[in-house]
Amino acid sequence: MAQSITILIGTITGTAELVAEDVSPILEDAGYDVETLDMNDLTPAVFKENELVLICTSTYGQGDVPDNALNLYEALEIDLPDLSNLRYGVIGLGDSTYADTYNEGGTKFDKVLYDCGARRIGEIMQHNASSDELPEEAGVAWAKEWVEILAN
Repeated sequence: MAQSITILIGTITGTAELVAEDVSPILEDAGYDVETLDMNDLTPAVFKENELVLICTSTYGQGDVPDNALNLYEALEIDLPDLSNLRYGVIGLGDSTYADTYNEGGTKFDKVLYDCGARRIGEIMQHNASSDELPEEAGVAWAKEWVEILAN
């Protein structure tokens, strides 16, 4: 039975969803069953139901997580559930023209998951919207490296 990865999407404009759509086949080609969920209406139980999660989120406003991810993020922050069985990765989308809050959406999820005892696999991908690289291309390149790390 293949191990599963759940991709959780936090987005305002849909870019994180596009990245997740392009990353999914990379994970599937590496032998994982992939489920993609919008963070809207999710509770921290989604982390207890999965052993491997990929957060794919943009940054919004003054370094906030997107509106559709806010309730889930705040519930994690308040409850701090024991997620010591969870492994996760983070794809963060941001814009370096907002230097003080660049990629804070992904960073905030990374911190709260760490505070809950989860273990991040690999480095956080931080895409810069002000670069020439498309976020989907950056996500695919990162995902290829991430599945290699997962395999070891």
